[in-house]
Amino acid sequence: MKRTGFSILLLLITIVCGNAFSYGQSPGELEKQVPTVADVGADKLPPEIAPVKAPFPMPAFKKPVFPPLTIKITEKGAREGIMVTKAIQAAIDEMSKKKGGNVVVPKGIWKTGRISLKSNVNLHISEGAELHFSGEIEDYLPAVFTRNEGVELMSLGALIYANGQENIAITGKGKLVGPPDGPVRRRFMTVDVIEKVVPADKPVRERVYEGKNGGFIFPPMFISPIDCKKVYIEGITLENTPFWNVVPVYCDHVIIRGITVRSVGIPRGDGIDIESSRNVLVEYCTLSSGDDCFTIKAGRGEDGVRVNKPTEHVVIRYCLAREGHGGITCGSETAGMIRNLYVHDCVFDDTDTGLRFKTRRSRAGGGDNLTYERIRMNLRGDAIKFDMLGSRQYVGELADRLPARPVDRLTPAYRNITARNIVIEKARTFVDITGIPESPATNLLIENAKVNARSAFKASDATGVTLRNVSVTTRDSLLRGLDIQNVLFEKVTFDVPGNRYFTDFSGDGSKNIRFVDCRPAQPESRQ
Repeated sequence: MKRTGFSILLLLITIVCGNAFSYGQSPGELEKQVPTVADVGADKLPPEIAPVKAPFPMPAFKKPVFPPLTIKITEKGAREGIMVTKAIQAAIDEMSKKKGGNVVVPKGIWKTGRISLKSNVNLHISEGAELHFSGEIEDYLPAVFTRNEGVELMSLGALIYANGQENIAITGKGKLVGPPDGPVRRRFMTVDVIEKVVPADKPVRERVYEGKNGGFIFPPMFISPIDCKKVYIEGITLENTPFWNVVPVYCDHVIIRGITVRSVGIPRGDGIDIESSRNVLVEYCTLSSGDDCFTIKAGRGEDGVRVNKPTEHVVIRYCLAREGHGGITCGSETAGMIRNLYVHDCVFDDTDTGLRFKTRRSRAGGGDNLTYERIRMNLRGDAIKFDMLGSRQYVGELADRLPARPVDRLTPAYRNITARNIVIEKARTFVDITGIPESPATNLLIENAKVNARSAFKASDATGVTLRNVSVTTRDSLLRGLDIQNVLFEKVTFDVPGNRYFTDFSGDGSKNIRFVDCRPAQPESRQ
């Protein structure tokens, strides 16, 4: 009887109000279900890792356990006011040889160059401890194997680096501070895009950029384990990075939880970049970034195709993106493919773009099976944005939409993307799609959304787009489309000026665009 009474009440509400949420989540239910700023981020980090539920298989994630053996860096001669790189490295090397334990950086301000993590070692940054990294290139030599913007080469690597290690950790409530103004920040490559500087036909061991004789370097990342298994990063704060902050590359089984990143104002100061890695959990992190906040990458162009390593099986949950170009971004380096990504229960607050999908005609690969649930956005820019062409500044004439090019090994594709249970408190455009004529954005489903934006929809070169059970309030009443097909607006309520909305759908490829059970029922054409 209770179920019957509820059904009758729901039917009456639907008839009287005509609400788009006549099935699925109502606006009130959605508001309660989707987290707020107060529910997520580093301040809310629980002591243990809850089981992971995802729409694809994921391993069981547990906090690592290290042997109780502990060495303080002061036991290896570290003193405040002097460079302590050798003392830290000696402690790490000794602990690894002893089959594992904890290297502790105690309270204080410590100056260091590059640190290389080794297997079975937890580098613990104590509360009140600060590691300040050098601004001199020689403190990060010799050059090591790294991947910069999706291209393999030999350069400075990362401020905290690891290669081929297993069971490594960086923990604690201390702080890492990037280099001050100096050669590391001034002498990085600026002459062109990386694929035009690093020869794809040269062996990686010969792609050496270490700044000798006044030459340039590729800027080091802050923390970047490469080809490592069982990586754990928890609790630390990172400030003033010279480049991307936390970047696992070719890694398997990575846990990043409860970290805070502050890199606003730093060009290319990405927060967390998951690159060609698998089985990754990111939770309860707070990022304020000079570029994208949470980013998924898989190699760039010809070099990325050669390596051919995907990023797959990644879960990001209970995280907070503050300032940044994108809350969660896929690309633009996509050569090895990005697949099986699940982002849920996150908040983007005062970020530019919300869900961002980037690639270029020359980048290859793309993304497949990407799912987003229970996301709240308060944005300066667009909520759901596809940018697949880029600009002439980076890819030349390939950024021109026409003519359509033949599909080849470097043609990327984004497909099978779902976003549901979304609250957008403020945005410029709800859905903004720029696809590629020969490789349109394909199969995008958005359902159960409450949206407040300046405009609702504009798209070019997209197919299989569905907006279902959406309530959208906008000042702009025009929906725009160019060569879009198989587009469905189902149970969408448009709260627009004058209670009238319009369409401008053009191009020979625009077809099968339907409005089903919408309010107002049908748009008016501007053509």
